[in-house]
Parts: sequence; C-alpha cells; structure tokens
Amino acid sequence: MQSFLYRFIAFGIILLSLHSCKSLDTTVSIPTRSIPQSFSAKISEVPDTNTIATLPWRAMFQDSLLIALIDTALQNNFDLQAALQRIQLAQANARFTKGELLPKLQAGIGGGVRKFGLYTMDGAGNISTEILPGKIVPVDLPDINLGLQMSWEADIWGKLRNKNDAASAQYLASVEALRFVTTSLIAEVAMVYYDLVALDNELDIIRRTLQKHREALRTIELQKEAGRANELAVQQFEAQVLSLQVQEKEIQQLSVQRENTLNFLLGRFPQPVQRRKTISVQSVPEQIALGLPSRLLENRPDIREAEQLVRATQFDLEAAKAAFFPTLTLNAGLGFQAFDPQFLFLSPASLAYNLLGGLVAPIVNWQGLEAQFSSAKAQQTQALYHYQRSIVNGYVEVVNELTALRNLQDINKLKTQETAVLQESVDIATELYKSAKATYVEVLLAQENWLQAQVQLVNVQKRQRVAFINLYRALGGGWR
Repeated sequence: MQSFLYRFIAFGIILLSLHSCKSLDTTVSIPTRSIPQSFSAKISEVPDTNTIATLPWRAMFQDSLLIALIDTALQNNFDLQAALQRIQLAQANARFTKGELLPKLQAGIGGGVRKFGLYTMDGAGNISTEILPGKIVPVDLPDINLGLQMSWEADIWGKLRNKNDAASAQYLASVEALRFVTTSLIAEVAMVYYDLVALDNELDIIRRTLQKHREALRTIELQKEAGRANELAVQQFEAQVLSLQVQEKEIQQLSVQRENTLNFLLGRFPQPVQRRKTISVQSVPEQIALGLPSRLLENRPDIREAEQLVRATQFDLEAAKAAFFPTLTLNAGLGFQAFDPQFLFLSPASLAYNLLGGLVAPIVNWQGLEAQFSSAKAQQTQALYHYQRSIVNGYVEVVNELTALRNLQDINKLKTQETAVLQESVDIATELYKSAKATYVEVLLAQENWLQAQVQLVNVQKRQRVAFINLYRALGGGWR
C-alpha cells in the first residue's frame, strides 16, 4: 500500500511538471518601431557617425563659474543623493540573491534537559538501560550539542539563478538611472544659470533705458517751462519712467526666484549666485555632430535603463515559471552531542551527524503561482512598451531641439537687424522732436519698440543657448 502511494505521488509530480512545461509560455513580444536612419530636422549636420554626446560635460561649458556651480550640484543635490542610495539598495539586493545560490552554513551550540514519561516507549526503555557502565539513564536527561548545520536548495530549474540575474539587471538599471539624473541635473543647472544671465542683461537694458527716459523727462519739463511743450507730454514721459521702474522691480524679483531655484538644485540655502554678464552664444557651433539616431541606444541613460529593466523582467518571468517545478532541498548537520560536557568531544562516541533530502512540488497553490506568473508576464510587456517609448521619446526630443536651434539661429539674426533699425529710429525720432518735426508720441513709441526688441534679442540668445544644452542632453550627453 505504501509503495503504491509513493508511486502515485511521484506520478502526480511528473504530470504537474509536464503540464507546466506545456502551458507556461515565457515568450513576450510587442510591435516594434525601427529607428529612422537620420534625424528629419537638420541644422548643418556633420555627415559622420560622431556625436557631441560623447564629449564630457566640462568640454561643453567654457564658463568657469557655471562649471563650479555644476560641481556643487553634483555633490549636494538631493535627487542625485537619493539616486545613489537606490544604487546601494540594488547592489545589496544583488548580493543577497547571489548568496541564495550558495549553501547556508551555520555554527551553533545548544543545551537542554528532557524527561520522558515512564509509560512511554522512550521512558520505559531508558529506565532499564545503562548510559554508562553501572549507571542507568537518568530521568532528567541533559542534552548538549555543538556543531554545524547546512541547508541548500539545489537550483535545478534555474529559479535562483534567474532571480540573481534579475537583481543584477536591476542594479545596472539603477546605475543608468543615476546617469540620467546626472544629465538632467547638469542641463537644469545650466539653463537656470542662463536664465539669470538673461535677466541680468534685461535689467541692464531697463536701467540704461530708464536713465535716458529720466533725461528726456527733464528735457520735456524744461521745454514746458519755455512754452514748447504741454503738461500732457510731461505726464506721458513721466508715466513711461514709472512703467520702467515697475519692470525693473519685476525683473529683480524674478532674479531672486531663479537664484533660489538654482540654490535648491545645488542643495543649499538661498544666497547670491556669482555669474557672468553675457550669454556666450558664440559657443553654439554652426555645425553640430549628431551621429546616427541608433547611437541614442548607446548614449541615452534613460533608454539604457529601460533596456536593463526589460532584461530584469525577463529573468523574473523565468523565475516565476520555475516556481511551478519541484524543489530539491538538502539539509545536513555535523557536530558533537553528549549528556555531560566532559564527554562532549569524545570521538567517535559523541560524534553526531544527519543528512536529509526532500523534493517538494506545489499541488494546491497553483492559482497563486499562476497569478505570479501572469503578473511577471504583464510586467515584462510593460517594460517592453516603456523601452519602445523611451526610444521614440529620445528621437522626438532630438528633432524638437534641432528644429528649435535652427529657427532660433534665424530669429537671432533677424532680431539683431531689427534692434539696429529701431535704435536708429529712436535717434531719428529724438532729433525730429527737438526740431519740432515729430511729436512726443512718436518718440515714446520708437523708444518702447526699441526696448522690447532689445529684451527679445536677449531672450532669443538665451533660448538659443538653452536649445543647444537640451540637444546635448537629448543626444545622451552629460553623464561622462
């Protein structure tokens, strides 16, 4: 009867294993999109496979003050420090899963006292048995043991190996995530820095214009006293002076806010930020080495992170499949055991050992295992879609920044010409007004247009610089 039961159990385990082999398909696929051979928007592209993404970020910024700020951010930024801790967590998890592949060996010492009932098999046997010549086994039997215990799960189906590989892929993904945070941080610090420089330039323009308007106001007041102008002209010029003073205060407030934003990125409390006075648009080259779009897979940390997450989910799915198969566990022990410390190390009399092996297969909890398998499969599908999304998003970002940089170069040339023309119109309107050939309204309009054109030119130069930084980041630069 027992032989039949053992055969029945073994046959059931074999059937379950065969069933799981046929029903648990780990093949996951989604529609893929091929990367185009080139970027659709071009701006004097260098026709080779080189790319500015391979340049270290220090080579991209010539401003020593900006480089010092980025260095501070890389040391103190909160998001970057958190990303470093995520790497530590992933690394610890990878070490833990690797340790699961090895046998667990423990050393221990223990002791106790046992008393068997006299009307039991052990008690009745002990009461008539000599533990030593002429000495019966005591009713209260001490038990002292010292030795090693080992347990090991034989990874027959690769469950533990796949868990270890998944943890290793998660660790590599966390490294790429740190690089992505680094590139984003460098780009953000640079962009806020150039925002501040642009605001400083705007403030200088406002103050120079305000000084000229105050001089013009004094001239108009003198003309009124001489009967050559009326009170309306004086009020119009005075209103423009007040308007410029309001703009000056608003720009100062914006500068404080952007300084505080930059200080937060640097992980420090608000304080003045040292910076240059001009935006170095000259460092934006006419020709840009973009490389092939396929280089994004090598250079962009977010795409590389998504790729590692796909690998991790693949290993997790294989581990979930292996959970359906029988598990072989071995347990062994070796040491010394005695009822009295003076006999503990007598060999071979006190030597004790054990060796046990067990094969366990799931029978009842299949629904739970199937749910885990389905969840792992869904996670892999999700990771594949995230990977494809990262590729398309990277390509789109490059094209957007290329288009923006091309248009901003053209806008910069046009705005430079417009500013020169409007400056000349201000001089002409002023001379005509002095000779009574133009009205004060024409002078005010010319000055307002010239002021707006100057501010817009500064913003275009800032946006041009920011677009180049974003292009560098979109191509995958900044983490080297």
